[in-house]
Amino acid sequence: MEIILRYVTYAVFTGDASVLEDRCLNGLRETYLALGVPGASVAEGVRKMKDAAIAIANDRNGITQGDCSALMSEIGTYFDRAAAAVG
Repeated sequence: MEIILRYVTYAVFTGDASVLEDRCLNGLRETYLALGVPGASVAEGVRKMKDAAIAIANDRNGITQGDCSALMSEIGTYFDRAAAAVG
């Protein structure tokens, strides 16, 4: 889970999912299957990380109001890719 979160963070900072795809998600499902890790459980964990990340990013306490919907959508997309890759 830590690796997925790290690469989702890289993707958000760069605005480019290729680092997530190339260095994290390619072959991840096969690795989990070989290790006997249930992909559905990992995918659910990724969805929970997505919910938490979006809640933190949407916390506007002490922040000037603005439209962050595009950023929230981008963050969600990266987590969705990760969940689909392992689930």
